[in-house]
Amino acid sequence: MVGRSTSWLDKIESGERELARLPVIDRVAEALGVDPTVLTDRTSAERASQCVDAGEVDAIRQALGHYPGLSTTEATSDLATIQRQAEYLDLAWPASRFTVVARHLPALMTSAEAVVRDAPAADQVPAQRVLVTTYRLASSMLLKFEADDLAWLAADRAMHAAHAVDDTWSLARATRSVARAMSGDRQKPQAIATLLAMADRMRAEVATDAENLLALHGMLYLAASISAAGQDNAPLAQEMHDEAMATALRFKPHYDTHHTSFGMTNTVIHRVSALVRLHECGRALEFAATIDPAAVALLPAERRSNHLLDLTEAHIGVGDHRRAVIALGQAEQIAPEEVRCRPLAHGLLRSLLRNTTGQPAKLVKSMADRAGVAA
Repeated sequence: MVGRSTSWLDKIESGERELARLPVIDRVAEALGVDPTVLTDRTSAERASQCVDAGEVDAIRQALGHYPGLSTTEATSDLATIQRQAEYLDLAWPASRFTVVARHLPALMTSAEAVVRDAPAADQVPAQRVLVTTYRLASSMLLKFEADDLAWLAADRAMHAAHAVDDTWSLARATRSVARAMSGDRQKPQAIATLLAMADRMRAEVATDAENLLALHGMLYLAASISAAGQDNAPLAQEMHDEAMATALRFKPHYDTHHTSFGMTNTVIHRVSALVRLHECGRALEFAATIDPAAVALLPAERRSNHLLDLTEAHIGVGDHRRAVIALGQAEQIAPEEVRCRPLAHGLLRSLLRNTTGQPAKLVKSMADRAGVAA
């Protein structure tokens, strides 16, 4: 890839030779999909090891370019193995362990595709559920790191996998991913229509199997409320929030959340997020003040940190930069990757770097340094 021999590369990796010339450094960095400073600066290298980088996004891209139906290669994993691996990554995601997900996801995606191809009819639903999970994780990862076009492709693959077995569980999860990708691709009206169509489709089945499906049904309304807010449609965002609240009131502790953390607390913090997207930052903060902090503390790291990112943006919106710094600092403590690695958080850091003085400015500078963000 860099026009050098493997023996040359071995010597670089073992430390016998150094990358001393800038053109060679640039060439190696391009091949690896990293910034050149990662190869020359220890701090940058450590930061890169803690974040999803272009190389890992490219690995997901390559996995999405794999079409197992055109190959006769035998599956390398059995169904039970990929189910365990998918469960592991499905738990790593709400813990905000994005580098873990990114590093294992491409191989799991390829294995899941092969297992689906070779599975007997009796195993098709569980096999396709694993495949839907891998595509959903890929789409969520790509959206979080602003690779929106690829996120759309992954979400669409999830929907096709779900349709292949006509499984309500799979369809509901895939629909959320498709809608989020649509919203990221500036197709919010289509996203809302898709979410509500799925909510209507599964309504009768939810009535007979609320224990397994109610959380997924409620999450469709939460996604619709965020999409409506992103479209500046305040009445629809409120209506969707009300639907989600009605669903949350029906929810019982023993119901399956499918790693969605659905319930009253997740519903109300989604309302804060919607108000921020509606540019009603004062109302967002007033509403957030009514939420029980102890209940928020029970949510997974990904949910808590994203709530704090919303609060950071809301505080910036009302000009309270000191509280914005506090909220962002709390988010970093809970989920370092959310603040140090995500473009959204980097934008908040830049805003705070420009608008803070004194002790808050020092705190922001420390966070920015850890994230590799310049003013």
